[in-house]
Amino acid sequence: MTQAKAALVLEDGRVFRGTAFGAQGQTLGEAVFCTAMTGYQETLTDPSYARQIVVATAPQIGNTGWNDEDDESGKIWVAGYAVRDPSRVSSNWRSTGTLQDQLDRQDVVGIAGIDTRAVVRHLRTRGSMKAGVFSGAALAGDDELLARVNGQPSMLGADLAEEVSTDGLYTIEPVGEHRFTVVAVDLGIKTNTPRMFAERGVRTHVVPSNTSLDDILALNPNGVFLSNGPGDPATQTGAIALTQGVLERGIPLFGICFGNQILGRALGRNTYKMKFGHRGINIPVVEEGTGRISITAQNHGFALEGEKGEQFDTPFGKAEVSHICANDGTVEGVRLIDGRAFSVQYHPEAAAGPHDAAYLFDRFAGLMEGS
Repeated sequence: MTQAKAALVLEDGRVFRGTAFGAQGQTLGEAVFCTAMTGYQETLTDPSYARQIVVATAPQIGNTGWNDEDDESGKIWVAGYAVRDPSRVSSNWRSTGTLQDQLDRQDVVGIAGIDTRAVVRHLRTRGSMKAGVFSGAALAGDDELLARVNGQPSMLGADLAEEVSTDGLYTIEPVGEHRFTVVAVDLGIKTNTPRMFAERGVRTHVVPSNTSLDDILALNPNGVFLSNGPGDPATQTGAIALTQGVLERGIPLFGICFGNQILGRALGRNTYKMKFGHRGINIPVVEEGTGRISITAQNHGFALEGEKGEQFDTPFGKAEVSHICANDGTVEGVRLIDGRAFSVQYHPEAAAGPHDAAYLFDRFAGLMEGS
């Protein structure tokens, strides 16, 4: 059987030709790469990847198939998927189907058989950029495809949190004795985060990204959590104002990934778009106060401005840069020095990824207990 032709077209005119993988048609998004060797199901269903075409650096993808347990949300969120070698056979005791079938079922347009090493080297050199994957009837001349790619909006200035957020409140009950109640603002939350809270006796009310402070206070939380999510944090004026309201009332606050950027902006810091971002499950981070090094899971294309060890004044008290990426010095966390609010740029819920940072959930539980 002849496989349908496909093309990955980048905004600077570079074209990679391969075969269709998943659904056929057209998809547009920002081309990024993920260095994770495992966990493709969690990656594909992570809402933080909304409107992004993910290039997998692992050479073979799909060997464990697809299962009913590892989704990090209710659907695949990536705009497209680019791989080198799709596994012809999926084999795992939990597998209920293949990756190819799932991409097709959820209408995710992908491409296979391309030199993903060359794509990644190009994106590392030139930076993440607008892109498109085209196959089947969507194929056309290169000039036409390039025009479609460059006609899409940029990730800079993209307001995406409301697109991926829950439509209404839902609650995850604690495992065992109830200790605390947390309101989690869903900016693109992953399934494993409320599960991590539940294991620590925390009832989690997950609320939409546009929830008001009054609605959060009505739930009488012991703490507020800001989730991961996609897009440009500078667009989140509502979430930033909400965070400032939480800080004014002294409610313990914990943020991860996008939530780190929201807390940082609430404290008066700026954010910027990174050249190609951090996406993978093997990124080393140093906690400045303790020297502790964690290998972390990350997925972000924006970051907070700041320097290693920097302290700065805010309307809510003195704050500091608490974590730094060991690879490139990127800010990986901020906190109020009095301890009542902190955030990290990485994913301590680790789905997929190492468990080095799971202690941060215990730290937040200790903060709520102390307050």
